[in-house]
Amino acid sequence: MQIVHAPHATVRLDWLARRVEPELAPELAIVDAHHHLWDRQTGRYLAEEFGADVGCGHRIVSTVYVQCRSMMRASGPNAMKPVGEVEFANGVAAMFASGAYGPARCCEAIVGGADFSLGAELDAVLESMLQVSGGRLRGIRNPLAWHDHPDVTSSPVTPPRDRMHDPAFRHGVRTLARFGLSLDAWVYHTQLDALYELAKASPDVIVVIDHFGGPLGVGPYAGNTGKRVEIVAHWRQGLARLASLPNTRMKLGGAGLTVFGFDFAARDLPPSSEALADAWRPYFDICIELFGVNRCMFESNFPVDKGMFSYGVLWNAFKRLASGLSADEKSALFSGTAASTYRLEISGDNA
Repeated sequence: MQIVHAPHATVRLDWLARRVEPELAPELAIVDAHHHLWDRQTGRYLAEEFGADVGCGHRIVSTVYVQCRSMMRASGPNAMKPVGEVEFANGVAAMFASGAYGPARCCEAIVGGADFSLGAELDAVLESMLQVSGGRLRGIRNPLAWHDHPDVTSSPVTPPRDRMHDPAFRHGVRTLARFGLSLDAWVYHTQLDALYELAKASPDVIVVIDHFGGPLGVGPYAGNTGKRVEIVAHWRQGLARLASLPNTRMKLGGAGLTVFGFDFAARDLPPSSEALADAWRPYFDICIELFGVNRCMFESNFPVDKGMFSYGVLWNAFKRLASGLSADEKSALFSGTAASTYRLEISGDNA
């Protein structure tokens, strides 16, 4: 298979089935801090499909649904159309809360999408989202990942180039504090300085950095080891500034996005958890060094990353990455940080 730098690698279930591993540390409680659900031309991934992945053998106790423009309202004001996605995710949460899809409380926290540039209209949108969320709305995400090179793309939606610098947008982000909501931000490493300025200007808002902070490996960032070293140095410098702000958090994952530059989907066999852990070790080590375990959390980014590896192998890879840490440190990475960030209760049978 030839790699094409499309936003997502194609999910091939027959290919994924060629790599099956026993679950490592199956007793460890996991909060999947970032996943999506959708029904699109590219494929269906709803409660049944996600439930099958969550039931793979790892102990997934809770999950966080993140904005991806699913089930937007077909009518009404444009500003209110994203309310439909929150309503949809809350409905899926109710399905899992029934126990019919297993013990995991999927979509227990919801990160919706709202246009921060709305001005006075934003309050009404957020209030509507809170009303339909069943008390599960925890944050908001806007499309932010932008690059001028055609090979650097990770979403069908391209935001304005300087969105994070827009005064109206920044005012909207600060509005989140009044509603007790966080900001999820997916940006490339070339945008980390802009995200730093945004997070610094919004000290009362928790800013969650998605997908390792987006170190790119395609287009002008593809190349030899020397180029990779230069990119990692630039990425690390940007993350260090963000880590200096107490209101920032880091999600460890998302490296199945094609913009990271890994070629796992082009191989005859899906990658093993050892291969994934080896590939991601530099990202993991730097993020833990800069943010610490109490500000980092693991995420699946499924079904986006499912084109590169299976759900079970992914969590084995994360467990290999964390194998040298203490029990308390592992607990923070796999459930504690996500629970505190998104206000989830992980206790008793779910601890």
